[in-house]
Amino acid sequence: MKVIFLADVKGKGKKGEVKNVADGYAQNFLIKNGLAKEATTGNLSELSGQNKAKEKLAKEQLEYAKQLKEKIEQEDTVVEVYAKAGDDNRVFGSITNKQIAEVLSKEFNIDIDKRKIEMNAPIKALGYVRIPVKLHHDVSANVTVLVKKEER
Repeated sequence: MKVIFLADVKGKGKKGEVKNVADGYAQNFLIKNGLAKEATTGNLSELSGQNKAKEKLAKEQLEYAKQLKEKIEQEDTVVEVYAKAGDDNRVFGSITNKQIAEVLSKEFNIDIDKRKIEMNAPIKALGYVRIPVKLHHDVSANVTVLVKKEER
């Protein structure tokens, strides 16, 4: 019997796949537990519509990420973060990805999850730093951060 999987079933199929399985297994386990439904023409056309909607959403997300990349990488998009520092231009503490995300949100209206800002190590010195930001699995940008000394 051909079924459309509604959830991942280990060893049998992933959500959205159409596969042939034994009739008894389909009726007594998959369909009964809501893990699959019979692959009728109506159900197959519904699945195809859902797949098209997913593709459209993925394209929109990719376009949005590309637009965000252009906005982030403009020369006038410089994230200025103020920190207490000593005379040798070393920051007391460090600048974190959370601080960078907050400044991007406040000053440029760019909402990025702090986990997408990929810092190998926290910033501990004054000056300019370019930090990679993962906007989409195909798109990443570099944000320019300027760490300035906080006036007392």
